[in-house]
Amino acid sequence: MPSKAVDTGKYLKQVQARTDKLLDRYLPGVDVPPHLLHEAMRYSVMAGGKRLRPILAWAAYQYCGGDTEGDDLAIHYAMAALEMVHTYSLIHDDLPCMDDDDLRRGMPTCHKKYGEAVAVLAGDALHDVAFNLMASTGSTAVVVELAHAIGTDGMLGGQVADIQAEGRDVDREEIIDIHRRKTGALIRCSVRVGAILAGASADTLEKLSTYGARIGLAFQIIDDILDIEGDQSLLGKAVGADCKKQKATYPGVVGLNQAHDDAAELIAQAKAVLDEYDDNMLVHIADYIAQRRN
Repeated sequence: MPSKAVDTGKYLKQVQARTDKLLDRYLPGVDVPPHLLHEAMRYSVMAGGKRLRPILAWAAYQYCGGDTEGDDLAIHYAMAALEMVHTYSLIHDDLPCMDDDDLRRGMPTCHKKYGEAVAVLAGDALHDVAFNLMASTGSTAVVVELAHAIGTDGMLGGQVADIQAEGRDVDREEIIDIHRRKTGALIRCSVRVGAILAGASADTLEKLSTYGARIGLAFQIIDDILDIEGDQSLLGKAVGADCKKQKATYPGVVGLNQAHDDAAELIAQAKAVLDEYDDNMLVHIADYIAQRRN
C-alpha cells in the first residue's frame, strides 16, 4: 500500500503511464483490418484523459493487498477494459443524437473526425474488446460487475434519464439518481473490480463500495460545477454546454454554493469510510477529485 510520503501527482502520472501502455498493448493496431475502425478506436482512447477509472481499480487493488509484480496481471486486463468502456461511452455521448459535442480532450470528437457511422462502430468495438479483456481476468464476478455498472440500472439507464430530464425541472433526488447511474456506477465499479481481483473480504468490499459511490457522485457534481466555472483550455471541451442544452445539473437544482458544499461533504464521507486515514492512496485520490480543474 502506498505510504503518505508518496507524492499523489507522481503516483497518478505513474498509473496513467501504466494504463497508456496497457491500452496500446490491448487495442488492435491500425495495421490490422478493418484499418479505419481500429484507427478511430485508437484516436479516441489514446487522446489522453485522467485515466481515473483504471487508477481507482489499481489503487483499490493495492489497498486490498493484490500482487503488483509482473507484466501480465488480471488487474491489467481490467484497467484497460474500464478505460475502453469509459471511452466508448464518451464517443456515443458526443454524437449529434446525444450531446452533439465537437471537442473532447481538446481534440475533434470521434464523429467529427471519422463520421457518425464509424464513431458508433468504434464505440461498439471498444465495448466488445473491453468485455473480452474483462473475461480474460478469469473472474466471472468482475465481468458481472462491469455489465451491471453500464446496464439499465447503471450508465445506460442514467443516460436515458439524463435525456428525459432535459428542458424540465427536476428535484435533488432525481438529479442524484441520474448522476449515480450515468457517472457514479462505473466509478464505483472500478473500485470494486480492483478489490475483487485482489481477493478482498466482504467487509472490505462493502467499505470500498461506499467509498466508490460517494466519490462517483462527487465527481459528477464537480463536473457540473466546472461546466459553469471551468476553463475551456483546461477542460478540453466547451464550457456552458449543459445550460445551452437545458440539461439537468446539480448546481441548477440546488444552486452553485450548495453544490460546492455537497461535493465537499461527499468527499469527506468517502475518506472517512477508509482506515489508516493519512496513509492511504485512495484518500489522496478523493482529494484529487475534489480539487480537479479538468
